[in-house]
Amino acid sequence: METSPHGYRRNVGICLVNPSKKIFTALRINRSDTWQMPQGGADEGEDLRHAAIRELREETGVTSAEFLAEAPFWLTYDFPIQDREIINRRWGTNYKGQAQKWFLFKFIGKDEEINLLGDGSEKPEFKDWSWMLPERVVELAVDSKKPVYEQVIKIFDPYLQADDSEGKFSAHNETIL
Repeated sequence: METSPHGYRRNVGICLVNPSKKIFTALRINRSDTWQMPQGGADEGEDLRHAAIRELREETGVTSAEFLAEAPFWLTYDFPIQDREIINRRWGTNYKGQAQKWFLFKFIGKDEEINLLGDGSEKPEFKDWSWMLPERVVELAVDSKKPVYEQVIKIFDPYLQADDSEGKFSAHNETIL
């Protein structure tokens, strides 16, 4: 099991890209100006890729996706000072932020599969969604996450730039049905 950096909540992030290499981004219910990629906590002992698949399903209803890549290291961000106390009180914790392991998945379904009610196991987090160019995802992210999103885009850029003839973006990878 991979250990996240001390003082940070263990978390996974999901970069879901469609065949046009646009990234799934969703608008949060509780913050009308905040767009983000799916993410969520990983339980202690939970396999991180399985946590990413679970979070993707819980938040978007998506099951038609193929695993492409995993970030080789943890990416961290600190909670904004004004939010830290509220977040920790809600979770009953004392984290300074989140340590995220990022995963790249290719969406192989139809847009109609995307359901912001998720799989019904968790309270919905999003009210709208869009496929966005990578630079737009960073531009619309909340300030505390922008550096992480920039790193995610950089790490996965070879896949986002690859044409299908290179095989990096083809269907021979693991499907998560």
